[in-house]
Amino acid sequence: MGRKKIPGLTKRGEIWHIDKQLFGRRICESTGTSELQEAECYLAKRIEELRNGVIYGIRPKRTFRQAAMKYLLDNQDKASIVKEAQMLKALDPFIGGLALEAVHMGSLQTFITARVADGVKNRTINYALQVVRQLLNLAAGTWLDENGLTWLVTAPKIKLLVESDKRKPQPLSWQEQETLFQALPQHLANMALFAVNTGCRDREICQLQWSWEVNIEELPGVSVFVIPGAFVKNREDRLVVLNSVARGVVESCRGQHPENVFVYRGQPIYRMLNSAWKKARVFAGVPQVRVHDLKHTFGRRLRAAGVGFEDRQDLLGHKSGRITTHYSRAELTNLIDAVELAGTQNTKVFSLAPAKVPQGFATIGVGMR
Repeated sequence: MGRKKIPGLTKRGEIWHIDKQLFGRRICESTGTSELQEAECYLAKRIEELRNGVIYGIRPKRTFRQAAMKYLLDNQDKASIVKEAQMLKALDPFIGGLALEAVHMGSLQTFITARVADGVKNRTINYALQVVRQLLNLAAGTWLDENGLTWLVTAPKIKLLVESDKRKPQPLSWQEQETLFQALPQHLANMALFAVNTGCRDREICQLQWSWEVNIEELPGVSVFVIPGAFVKNREDRLVVLNSVARGVVESCRGQHPENVFVYRGQPIYRMLNSAWKKARVFAGVPQVRVHDLKHTFGRRLRAAGVGFEDRQDLLGHKSGRITTHYSRAELTNLIDAVELAGTQNTKVFSLAPAKVPQGFATIGVGMR
């Protein structure tokens, strides 16, 4: 006759589960094993952890990997969670198995050294370090276990690297803009022209929908777009004010698709930075210019035109603490006048034939979305 198992263990399918009352608390969780001996060892460990916490205030040992899993589960709706998950995945081979108390600048050094050796920029490494810092701060100040104890006593100081290799914004001159835009395929040129006249980001433009367009009753013939916060980096609704050039781009796209403003061959476009963009910027003599530099160009032109700081914040979609999707007629008229100042020298690319480009660039953008 076999020995009796420890009370509190129940087998569900192939896995042993704990269901036990201890120190006035009920433990209900999986042991993660089909072996009875392993399950009993796991239960004994959990009993000891709970006893230490209740009687002595001793925190159970938790790994960085466990904390990372909790962080991802708690922040599933965060706009940047996919990118942060990628960072945590890259960190895991270096610190995933370490106890939370053992994660600090010393133990992170192997990760930093390896990333630098792989040619990763300090800005990207800092993004990962910022995720670690946020996770440790939560573990020390917010996350509580069943005994009311934080996961970590104190969070260590995580120092970021100096970003000496940080790429500076590269706003376009009017001549660079004309050369670049005319080297782009028509659909991409329209999107770029819209970007440089509204300050919208790549994602906002690619996902722009007709249902977000709002006609202004007080201003006949004038419309704006209100992008829902779910599609905006700062998670706030984004007012997009159109000048005459941006309105021309929108009108040239009207009727091409029932939902999306910008499409290619009847299909939505997922990103502007594609091979067509990269080839066109080489031809235009600006090989490093990014799509985001169109936003910088818009901002610089607003500033050069004397547009005030608060108006620039609203037009660029920056987080300001003000309600930026509700304006009086006078305020909206002021913003429309401001964006007109930023587009006075624009060439209407949406109505021009593509420029002649040298051999090897003639097929830019064909088949690209």
